[in-house]
Amino acid sequence: MATKLGRTIIAEQPFSWKTFFLKWEWLLVILFLGINVMNASLSEYYLSGAGLFNATNSFLEKAFVALPMAYILVLGDIDISVGSTACLSAVMLAYFYNLGVPMGLCIVICLLTGTICGAINGLILTKFTELAPMIVTLGTQILYRGIAEAMLGDEARGGLSNVKWFSNLYWGKVGIIPIMLICFVVCAVVFGFVLHKTFFGRRLYAIGANKLAAEYAGIKVQKIRMIVFTLTGTFAAVTAIFLAARMGSTRADIATGYELEAIAMAVLGGFSTDGGKGKFPGLILAIFIVGMLRYGLGLINIASQFMLVVIGALLIITVMLPNIKSMFKIKKKA
Repeated sequence: MATKLGRTIIAEQPFSWKTFFLKWEWLLVILFLGINVMNASLSEYYLSGAGLFNATNSFLEKAFVALPMAYILVLGDIDISVGSTACLSAVMLAYFYNLGVPMGLCIVICLLTGTICGAINGLILTKFTELAPMIVTLGTQILYRGIAEAMLGDEARGGLSNVKWFSNLYWGKVGIIPIMLICFVVCAVVFGFVLHKTFFGRRLYAIGANKLAAEYAGIKVQKIRMIVFTLTGTFAAVTAIFLAARMGSTRADIATGYELEAIAMAVLGGFSTDGGKGKFPGLILAIFIVGMLRYGLGLINIASQFMLVVIGALLIITVMLPNIKSMFKIKKKA
């Protein structure tokens, strides 16, 4: 609040309980509770504490790449190459391990591979700003997957489970809490803090709302885009590490469709493909909604194809709700 020449300017809107409870995140909370109630009624084994913690391992490896994907969507961009980036990163890890390189160094190579792949996306898009991110990342999606196939062909590179500490990255636990869940919580807190509590996060929203206005305001738009695309590649490599630790081997067809699931989680969480919208708590809720729905349906032996139908329908219905609400308002005014 500021006062000038006898006038009072209110910079903040007054708190409204109605506005607070109409936030997208509350819809996701209700949806999350509803899915848990449904799962508990379908299977008596669902509410097992150890089982619920173990269930997180089945979907969190994909969730790591959803964290930077939220940043990408806030910018108004998109990256559909992350699945192929994860694949190539995992292939490089296993390839060099099978050549006798120590596992610690292989992990570094994996992370460097993902970072370079993300940096290539960012470099192309920031140097040739007229190009659409969808088209560029579609091209790199094919390129990175093609390199992986050229390296392995139809073969697999295995033996990764021989390194016990590496396998424990996925299978290991602290008490009953999976190590991967602990890693995810730490990463999610950092990503959420940066997005909502730092100048960098505010710049992301400003760019997503209006790139041209952000440039006139002195924000280095292309530099920030470069950072975010590079970061996305790095976390695709983090996904690759957990994926390789789970499987104990890699093939050129792993991580197929991961990019679509990461985007779906972010969109369900409230992040708009138009940019400038979305909050991190919504993303976390969306990740666990999709993950626990899969786990619950799996307990009653629902076919994976039907799971895709259910999750797709859920996504379509939830993202349509704000538009349906707007349509009713327009009709009411008319």
